[in-house]
Amino acid sequence: MKTKKPGDSVAINTEIVLPNDTNVLGNLMGGRLLHWMDICAAVAAHRHCSRVVVTASVNNVSFNQPIRLGEIVTLQAKVSRAFTSSMEVFIDVWVENNTTGEKRKCNEAIYTFVAVDQMGNPINVPGIIPESDEEKQRFDGALRRRQLSLILAGKMKPAEATELKALFS
Repeated sequence: MKTKKPGDSVAINTEIVLPNDTNVLGNLMGGRLLHWMDICAAVAAHRHCSRVVVTASVNNVSFNQPIRLGEIVTLQAKVSRAFTSSMEVFIDVWVENNTTGEKRKCNEAIYTFVAVDQMGNPINVPGIIPESDEEKQRFDGALRRRQLSLILAGKMKPAEATELKALFS
């Protein structure tokens, strides 16, 4: 199966935080941001494999800074590594102040998607060839994150997690 570059599977979405998106403090609700991230990440995963994809897990989400009413939110999702049928997708969240135009990274997340056929069965996806330093770092870390997730789910024995063990050797 043909391999791809991470840049081939990027999705960018821009939203404005409206009153219905906020909590009583005037901040974007975390669930709304998770919804936006899930959609953006699904588009990136679909672009990578050109197949139907389903969310397998939300591996990590950091809500580092609040996003305020009226701010403009830009989400960038990119496949960081592809395995047999699954893909890890990194989502970076940027916020733009609507008055000053200042942009800052405020949140990030890592999702896992699985490509499926018409019957809902997992199917193979193309590999990834990372190019930039950030892509290489995320690519390398993806295997460790995957091994940890498999151990926690009881699908891998800790002794088999060679990449994780290498961190402590």
